Amino acid sequence: MPENKRRFKVKIANEVYTIIGKAEPDHMAAVVKIVEEQLAEIKELMPSLNNEKAAILLAINAVSDQLYKQEELLKLKQAEPKE
Repeated sequence: MPENKRRFKVKIANEVYTIIGKAEPDHMAAVVKIVEEQLAEIKELMPSLNNEKAAILLAINAVSDQLYKQEELLKLKQAEPKE
């Protein structure tokens, strides 16, 4: 495994996943907790969804949020006074 990479075994929606990345254990635990919470929320709103479809909706929500944050960051950077 390349330097600075860690291997994490996590359980999400009763499935075990191995995730490899540079994240700290606390960060990965927070990510898993949020994913579990959001999956539970989606399943509560739409109980007939299987885990795969719920995961796809979660991914769509996450990417959408990321795009909004990137747009917001770009606007903030453009508003910064130039030196």
